[in-house]
Amino acid sequence: MTDTAKINLLDFDRQGLENFFADLGEKPFRARQILQWVYQRNVDDFAAMSDLSKALRARLSETAEIRLPDVAMDQKSDDGSRKWLLQLADGNCIEAVYIPAGERATLCVSSQVGCALNCSFCSTAQQGFNRNLTTGEIIGQVLVASRQLTADGISCNENGRAISNVVMMGMGEPLLNFDNATAAMRLMLDDLVFGLSKRRVTLSTSGLVPEIDRLREACDVALAVSLHAPEDALRDELVPINRKYPIKELMDACRRYIGEDTRRRVTFEYVMLDGVNDSDAHARALAKLLRNVPAKVNLIPFNPFPSTRYQRSSPERIARFQQIIVDDGLVTITRKTRGDDIDAACGQLAGQFQDRTRRRLRNIGVDVQDVAS
Repeated sequence: MTDTAKINLLDFDRQGLENFFADLGEKPFRARQILQWVYQRNVDDFAAMSDLSKALRARLSETAEIRLPDVAMDQKSDDGSRKWLLQLADGNCIEAVYIPAGERATLCVSSQVGCALNCSFCSTAQQGFNRNLTTGEIIGQVLVASRQLTADGISCNENGRAISNVVMMGMGEPLLNFDNATAAMRLMLDDLVFGLSKRRVTLSTSGLVPEIDRLREACDVALAVSLHAPEDALRDELVPINRKYPIKELMDACRRYIGEDTRRRVTFEYVMLDGVNDSDAHARALAKLLRNVPAKVNLIPFNPFPSTRYQRSSPERIARFQQIIVDDGLVTITRKTRGDDIDAACGQLAGQFQDRTRRRLRNIGVDVQDVAS
């Protein structure tokens, strides 16, 4: 059997691994052993997994593997951020970004090779779309980063963890890769894997309403919504999926996601584009829109990329915009730009891949699952 035909065990969450071993005639506890070896002890060689029988180790060596993305480039920013260009088995490359801030250290991971949603201010979207990432390729980003940071002696707290938070905000729309993204997040939450709190794993979406409704049952994590405009006409231009799921439907889905839990909030991301969506009127409209939604607002200074037509709002304009929203009672922060010297800031991730669809939601009426297939 060739390596390419082997099963990558990173593609399974705990339940998936238990099913895998059941098919081999093994007991479910084998899944626990594999998770501990790979994620806690950083051992990928089945021959070294001493609490497995020799027969099972030999069988796994023939049929399965632990396959991580290869590090094609490792860039470090002056502000402490770090970006990895990771090469996949098919030659495509994706990007993951590490952002330290005291005892909080966040890893931003990708869910697709490119993106089909064509948000006009995002570098990734302008590159087109190639394919969904597998579960192993998503969780592999966390594993690669964690191992490299630990090897460099980097930790963010007394527990020695290199990563305290993970955000699904890299390349791609995670809800268009629903099954693989949710399986990867279950691994992030699993005590035998990374053991993160569900409040420390965040999925960011452009607003796929049916999938938001599915998400809480599949994997109850924090939700962020790329809003970027307070009314439909402008959002149709900036975030084309809005033509299929307009703002009212999106807000209703956010309220359903929060449910009766009064402690929770949806984070609404709002990129600040000079002269486009940053006026006082836009701020007042945004405050009105979110008045009845458990929300916090994250203002993001636009990060430029080659060929973009947009400019970043001035610091004075951003401060004025924020004050209007705060005065209306909304928790609002302005995200500090990190990693822009290595093109690792929000909206700048591009990777290296070939756009195989070239569709980019030209027909917004098509089923979004067809776009990602």
